[in-house]
Amino acid sequence: MSKENLIEEELVQKLVELKYTRRNDIKDRFSLEKNFKDKFESLNKVSLSNSEFARLRDEIITPDVFAASKLLRQKNYFLREDGTPLHYTLVNIKDWCKNDFEVINQLRINTENSNHRYDVILLINGLPVVQIELKNIDITPRKAMQQIVDYKNDTGNGYANSLMCFMQMFIVSNKSKTFYFANNKNQHFTFNADEQFLPVYHLADEKNEKINNLFSFAEKFLSKCTLGEMISKYMVLVESEQKLLVMRPYQIYAVKAIVDCIHQNRGNGYIWHTTGSGKTLTSFKASTLLKDNPDIEKCLFVVDRKDLDRQTREEFNKFQEGSVEENTNTESLVRRLLSTDYADKVIVTTIQKLGLALDGTSKQNYKERLQPLSKSRIVFIFDECHRSQFGENHKAIKEFFPNAQLFGFTGTPIFEDNATYNIREGENASYKTTADIFEKELHAYTITHAIEDRNVLKFHIDYFEGKSKNNNKPAETVTQKAVVEAIIEKHNAATNGRKFNAIMATSSINSAISYFELFKKIQREKKQQDENYKMLNIACVFSPPAEGNKDVQQIQEDLIQEKEDNKQNPEEKKKALQQIIADYNLQYKTNHTINEFDIYYQDVQRRIKDQKYANADYPHENKIDITIVVDMLLTGFDSKYLNTLYVDKNLKHHSLIQAFSRTNRVLNDTKPYGNILDFRAQQDDVDAAIKLFSGKDGERAKEIWMVDPAPVVIEKYQKAVEALGVFMTNQNLVCEPQEVYNLKGDIARIEFIKNFKEVQRLKTQLDQYTDLAEEEMQTIEAILPKDTLLEFRSSYIETAKNLQKPGTGTGGGDLPPMEELDFELVLFASTVVDYDFIMSLIADSTQKKPGKEKKTKEEIIVLLKSQSNLMEEQEDMEEYINSLDWNSGQEVNNLREGFEQFRLEKNEKQLAAIAHKNGLELTDLKNFVNAILNRMIFDGEKLTDLLEPLDLGWKVRKQKELELMKDLFPELQKLAQGREIAGLNAYE
Repeated sequence: MSKENLIEEELVQKLVELKYTRRNDIKDRFSLEKNFKDKFESLNKVSLSNSEFARLRDEIITPDVFAASKLLRQKNYFLREDGTPLHYTLVNIKDWCKNDFEVINQLRINTENSNHRYDVILLINGLPVVQIELKNIDITPRKAMQQIVDYKNDTGNGYANSLMCFMQMFIVSNKSKTFYFANNKNQHFTFNADEQFLPVYHLADEKNEKINNLFSFAEKFLSKCTLGEMISKYMVLVESEQKLLVMRPYQIYAVKAIVDCIHQNRGNGYIWHTTGSGKTLTSFKASTLLKDNPDIEKCLFVVDRKDLDRQTREEFNKFQEGSVEENTNTESLVRRLLSTDYADKVIVTTIQKLGLALDGTSKQNYKERLQPLSKSRIVFIFDECHRSQFGENHKAIKEFFPNAQLFGFTGTPIFEDNATYNIREGENASYKTTADIFEKELHAYTITHAIEDRNVLKFHIDYFEGKSKNNNKPAETVTQKAVVEAIIEKHNAATNGRKFNAIMATSSINSAISYFELFKKIQREKKQQDENYKMLNIACVFSPPAEGNKDVQQIQEDLIQEKEDNKQNPEEKKKALQQIIADYNLQYKTNHTINEFDIYYQDVQRRIKDQKYANADYPHENKIDITIVVDMLLTGFDSKYLNTLYVDKNLKHHSLIQAFSRTNRVLNDTKPYGNILDFRAQQDDVDAAIKLFSGKDGERAKEIWMVDPAPVVIEKYQKAVEALGVFMTNQNLVCEPQEVYNLKGDIARIEFIKNFKEVQRLKTQLDQYTDLAEEEMQTIEAILPKDTLLEFRSSYIETAKNLQKPGTGTGGGDLPPMEELDFELVLFASTVVDYDFIMSLIADSTQKKPGKEKKTKEEIIVLLKSQSNLMEEQEDMEEYINSLDWNSGQEVNNLREGFEQFRLEKNEKQLAAIAHKNGLELTDLKNFVNAILNRMIFDGEKLTDLLEPLDLGWKVRKQKELELMKDLFPELQKLAQGREIAGLNAYE
């Protein structure tokens, strides 16, 4: 018995110990369906005829996993043969523990196109809901995702046309490492090494200690009641996105802590969950579970700003359509508080509206009207509970609702060290902490936990001190001009060649205005000096003087500095903001005005997030490189493509952590950390904040929070390059890029992929360090010169392409199957070197203009081949470049037109060759190909029509189809230019 089979048998035995029924007799579709029929009839106390069951089965089986997941959780209707209705459920949805739990293994669903065998499947009432795939080798979670995704996407797979459509969750383990993730429709169930679209989770206990061992995992996660609760309570169906979410362990513990506290009526509490940990989903789930608690009259989710009100409402309604209505005014809030409608049991509102509702001086008598509610049990859940709730509003809530329970969520609690709100009680005055207001901490998931889990990134901090030798007062020696010049110099490195973008935090509105003007002035000068200088797109956003505008007043309640600044020379600031918006309109062809500031503010946020689009799809001129701010965007704003914060503002404690946390959302290995460039020499404040919010001792926390200093990474880089050299020597080859092509066998090529991938990963990290000294840069270049690195990258991409071709990597002997090899081609993609860049480089190199960078034909081809983002076009572009006369000047537009013509002629020749080889008319084949590319759908019936003139028998025709598609498949892939053609992968 193989190791994998032994693990499988041990797991099945463990599940039997957990009271699952083992069903050795269920091995195929027929026995699976027969068992489901028995369970269905028992649950619904009905006996179905075979024809009724067949019709019911066909009604519930759907390729839409979201629709199947809804069916699983609700009451359904079926019309019986005698015309009577049957209202049925697939599971006991009131008490999931009372369902029938079974375990099967080595199930095979045979279809015309699929012959899948599944390791272990857990059945609830006969329906397959959890699939466990077991491995006996150490594989990355990303590859585990890839394997399941590939399995699911095979044509004719059981997930689309059998009871397997009810699959809710996947678990992958090699016994020592275990991961789980939710099933989803294909648009949400995509593995992409570039983006990691598919979230995968570790199980952890209440203290966030990982539970990796398969059998410990089974004990904690797969007991019948726990699994039933997980699927029924802690998976969320996002209606607006047709998406299944499974909650993370720490989110579940927090929800349970709140629900238990309410159930036992144990006073108030707060949840310390770091920024970026999904607090809204946690609070939503807590609210919706309370909706079914008959002891609770109302549950209010309270936020304290207009844009958060809108954002939170949208997120709640995303999780459950129509769950939260908009409270446009306080009157609406009061009406909903008094409503007995079940739909009004959960309300999202702002602290300001709640304060007005409890204001006894109001002409609308809100407080008097709410009196009947005052003694009821009401639950208040506060978002970011360290804000306005510390004031009079909080006191008013406690006085008016003495039986209320209050719960707060915060990423940065207020401790004694960072308390700023002073409250006077009689003769005594004291600062208020989160614990003073909310009594006790119910659950903590700190930024330290999140970094260790890779839910957020570490930080790299460059404390910039200018060129001066006098370091006594470094903060005073760095002028604004020096800051701008330093940012311009460092921005490309900090943002990985402008793949990401940045926020610049300034100390005041006047400072923001000054910086905006300086960037314009200095960049204009640089452009005049060097026409090749690429201007940074600079935006600036700060709130205008309120002047009675309630929207702006509400926005400013959390913008302390801006609110104060606008009291001084408001007209001057208003005029400056009008000019900033005018510049923005000119840059982005918009028509914003200061009178609708909120719309301008939203557009800035959207453009920052638009950084996620490739320049080929959304030109860089539409994006923002740096957004200058004072208070805005430094809390609550999330974008995975924002990786850098420039700081010319004093930050402390929670405000420092909040601002830094804008940069550390996880994307992929091209974003190894959040980048901070500090121009205020605030290392002591940073250290103090880490110590305060880490949940661990300061020095240990710094090791977790901060990336290694440059010398350490340079040493790792040196060792990785040396390891590559040792590997090549062991293959009897010198360590030169061209020698990679002389590697013998796939095992050697795979080892090269692993070795050089580590070299490139470390180089990508070093490329984004903004504080490298000149000697360090020289050391990095000496370890592996730039040109040699590019040639190695080219060799890597070529090797990866060959290994990815069907038929390589069979998995025999010591060779891992090719699907378990993670190529991570995202590390080799560039936002700078794209099609346009290559064409411009050719033009500059052939025209021999003074001052332009010159490259030989060979150097440009190496550069082209070293970029994974140009893999689709690489072969054609290389042939085209080789066909050019390097001694006659080329214009960019002519080059582009020439390349398009070259590609058209080449495609025509290749299609003609395929048509001739397969006995087809070229016109018919071209029409067939054009129809596919127009719809991006491969239609098998059209293929049959294409071969109709050959008048072949069905067996011969089937063989002919395969022969034709073998020739046509790579051509269609190339013509699709990276887009997916639905249905084509059946011929891969």
